[in-house]
Amino acid sequence: MSSEDTITLGIFGGGTVGGGIVEILSNKADYFKQLTGKSIEVKKVCVRDASKPRDFALPDGCSIVTSYDDILNDDSIDVAVEVMGGTTDAKDVVVGALSNGKSVVTANKALIAKDLPEIETLISTLDSDTQFRYEAAVCGGIPIIRSMQSDFVGDNIQLMCGIINGCTNFMLTAMDRDKKSYDEALSEASDLGYAEADPTLDVGGFDARSKLKILMRLAYGMNVEEDEISCRGITELTKIDFEYAKMLGGTIKLLGVAEKNDAGEVSAYVAPCYVTNEDALSSVNGATNAIEVLSDNLVSSIYIGQGAGRYPTANSCINDIVALAKGDKTPLPFNPSSDTKFVNNYESVFYLRLSYRDQVGITRQVGEVCEKHGVSIHSLLQNPVAKNQESAFAIMTDKVDYAAILKVMADIEALSWCKGKPFYMPVLRDDWQV
Repeated sequence: MSSEDTITLGIFGGGTVGGGIVEILSNKADYFKQLTGKSIEVKKVCVRDASKPRDFALPDGCSIVTSYDDILNDDSIDVAVEVMGGTTDAKDVVVGALSNGKSVVTANKALIAKDLPEIETLISTLDSDTQFRYEAAVCGGIPIIRSMQSDFVGDNIQLMCGIINGCTNFMLTAMDRDKKSYDEALSEASDLGYAEADPTLDVGGFDARSKLKILMRLAYGMNVEEDEISCRGITELTKIDFEYAKMLGGTIKLLGVAEKNDAGEVSAYVAPCYVTNEDALSSVNGATNAIEVLSDNLVSSIYIGQGAGRYPTANSCINDIVALAKGDKTPLPFNPSSDTKFVNNYESVFYLRLSYRDQVGITRQVGEVCEKHGVSIHSLLQNPVAKNQESAFAIMTDKVDYAAILKVMADIEALSWCKGKPFYMPVLRDDWQV
């Protein structure tokens, strides 16, 4: 290990975030030394291609390497910083570093969500000086992980809901505010670097689900398999849905939601949701992220900031690195576990959009299907102004079980007049009417 007045780093990944970490450490080196009493030095950066040009300057004494073992087996390196992404090699790096007594700082939410129990078990066998930190793994620059580890320990969290994927929020903003189609919004997000070459993890809601799983462990002490969390992305949304949302006095956001019911059980989902214009989340636009936490003591806490990007993500990694340099310790990085039960069902008001071939008796049949499954219709909406749109009307239900809505959707899709798959989404708040 390094000397007592120095902490040395090995960074896995020399791309966007890795470069940002190196830059911040170089620019604020003197300040960090005053703050922690130690020099923070980057000794090695591991990359796939050492010949590839880098957009950051290597610090004095730092070398580019291509073998993971060059960092993992270097006893002079104290901290392994994993910003390479993925869940295969990254897991080998994280497990290898921890097993060799190196603290780990990672931005890898997919890895944590996939292998959280295994990582937790490994951490429990290690010396207390070997720490695992992951602030950048959820919502980039927003300090939600540390807040969950410290600010709510004396509280009881009833609800977490948030915009936790920047790409999809950018797209939904473009569809709502700029009246763009889904394809136009995705193209613009890709051009600006918000969407990956394969945007499935973003637009399918899977990226948000990984983050929600981690937050659920911190908030409720529960390990839930990702596949158990209902997950629907934004690919089925159309301009018509935004027209109806506007008629209702609100907009649509892709949200991750986890809520504790009266029995102490927790439900969760990722889905497009209707939110009113009065809701704090409705005005969070572009690639910005936001999380609201409702709890017994603090009542309502809202965190808003940049959820991705070079410097926001690097900044969270830096915060973890500085904490390690100061000697801060978190014995249970995922908070204590609990026996809280997860239920794959929840209650909500729902918005339903049904495309149809014109014929007599459509509303009667819809009413009969809803009655069959115990779903009460609050109102029916049809926009007579818009021209050249597909024939579609919308229904707002009263509060009902998610399971009942799935049955209604299946029965309606089987009716002769129904065109394509019906669309549904939950309404975030019970007091949605304006």
